[in-house]
Amino acid sequence: MSQTNIRNVAIIAHVDHGKTTLVDGLLRQAGTFRTGEVVAERAMDSNDLERERGITILSKCTAVTWKGVRINIVDTPGHADFGGEVERVLGMVDSVLLLVDAYEGAMPQTRFVTQKAFEMGLSPIVVVNKIDRPGVDPHQVMDQVFELFMSLGATDKQLDFPVIYASGREGFAIRELTDERVDLSPILDLIIEKVPAAEGDIDAPLCMQVATLDYDDYLGYMAIGRMRAGRTKVGDRILLAHRDGSREEFRVQKVLGFQGLKRFELAEARAGDIVAVTGMAELNVGETLTSIAEPTILPLLTVDAPTITMNFRVNDGPFAGKEGKYVTSRNLRERLHREIKSNVALRVEETEDAGVFKVSGRGELHLSVLIETMRREGYEVCVSQPQVILHEDADGRITEPYEDAVIDLDEAYTGAVVAELNRRLGQMREMRPSAPGRVRLEYRIPARGLIGYRSQFMTDTRGTGVLYTQFAEYGPQGPDIRTRQNGVLIANEEGVSNAYALFYLQERGQLFIGTNIKVYGGMVVGIHSRDNDLVVNPNKTKKLTNIRTTAADEKLVLAPPRQITLEYALEFINDDELVEVTPASIRLRKAMLDHNVRKRFEKKASELDD
Repeated sequence: MSQTNIRNVAIIAHVDHGKTTLVDGLLRQAGTFRTGEVVAERAMDSNDLERERGITILSKCTAVTWKGVRINIVDTPGHADFGGEVERVLGMVDSVLLLVDAYEGAMPQTRFVTQKAFEMGLSPIVVVNKIDRPGVDPHQVMDQVFELFMSLGATDKQLDFPVIYASGREGFAIRELTDERVDLSPILDLIIEKVPAAEGDIDAPLCMQVATLDYDDYLGYMAIGRMRAGRTKVGDRILLAHRDGSREEFRVQKVLGFQGLKRFELAEARAGDIVAVTGMAELNVGETLTSIAEPTILPLLTVDAPTITMNFRVNDGPFAGKEGKYVTSRNLRERLHREIKSNVALRVEETEDAGVFKVSGRGELHLSVLIETMRREGYEVCVSQPQVILHEDADGRITEPYEDAVIDLDEAYTGAVVAELNRRLGQMREMRPSAPGRVRLEYRIPARGLIGYRSQFMTDTRGTGVLYTQFAEYGPQGPDIRTRQNGVLIANEEGVSNAYALFYLQERGQLFIGTNIKVYGGMVVGIHSRDNDLVVNPNKTKKLTNIRTTAADEKLVLAPPRQITLEYALEFINDDELVEVTPASIRLRKAMLDHNVRKRFEKKASELDD
């Protein structure tokens, strides 16, 4: 049985190809917003981090009604680090809108999301977006998409895909390039025409898999997913099958549907609907809601394994507890275990050391978003250098993750970028012009070679380069890579920095701190101009005497300190250093704060090497 008035579709694409902007346009086209209602740009990016970074982090559901048909739309992240979100929501839909930028064409993440959609047997509708940009070639992009589908082993049905040209920002879509550019209604018409009606037997026993979850202070956990079979309404008693094999019976408190940016209460949810159900005490992604009398338990969702790991530990520095609200290992453990309930691509393991947790994810961005979210919630935490996760193959050889990197940059900076990628064991696959004066490079490079590279890449290309990466495969482990060429300047004691001390320190390297900053022994205060670490005193004050010289009142001019962002800090640190993250500050420090203890440890390590 199919519900002819329901269509379920997901929007997938490479990062920054315009998914969320197009969803905005579709909501407006369907008259979801009241006349005169003020709606923020990229309305579906609802949390602060998404707005600041301009990326989608969490997949979200919305719905529009068009010509009497309810179209459920799922907006997905475009960044490879949040691929776990894409994998699980594709199970909720019957087709996908594959967005491809008319200027950039098919990019690494386009391949990843398309492959996931094909594995689930979904047929795509290709939307060539941003055709209002100057210099675009939609026909060449269509050739790229067709070649991509062929290389992914698409079926004849999947290769016979409908195409539509659009501009989400300008708010128009056209079937043919010569058509008049009016509005986005052709996309909604095409969805109704080409996406199969939602399947599901309304009279069968209830069955629904939790694709994503939300938490509300009043309603508790909300299980969001697609009703596979059956129906449910407020007051029904149903069964929740947990991941660990336990079962929980609960009474449904609310059944919520989606419309635009809002949720509304439904009298009844039926097979084919995408809804939110509340009332359970505990919930994890991938669990099954089903009938008590005739339970149908679906297999848990499988998600690609993480490739990067780092240690989260309790802040044990001298300033611990001064800026954050949650500072103990119990707080940290509870927060991380709460995160893995909804973030299925994340892994958390306890270690032998008390208060230290091994957290693994898809990439640096995946983990840095978690750290940034935690610091905004009031947590203090120290994190170690990201490390790649090594595997052992069938022959007993150690393998490491490799990534495909696509780089778009000005011709003038090609030499510096190629030299650095070669030093980091990158293998060039392709080099071709992408636009007048621009070059596109394609590399296969070890994941550890990319750790610490993004900030240097932005410096090497003067901020004009674009770097995309995508996990490719596990391959043989290469030789060691020395990523950081310089040592660091380390404060020798607790105190407050001043202009006099910093003026003479800035000759030794680039500083991370300005004047009147509280520092402590073992804190990293700058980059040394040489390759060794140097212990310095940024708190040294000028000795006042009764002798005056011509240089007594020289004006002290300080160069502005380098601003430390979380991403830069994670990329910068070595394996003997930590990033101390609090709601108010991001500091770099040595894992061993006492200089004498560090010296003894280094001496012992060098003796063992000899």
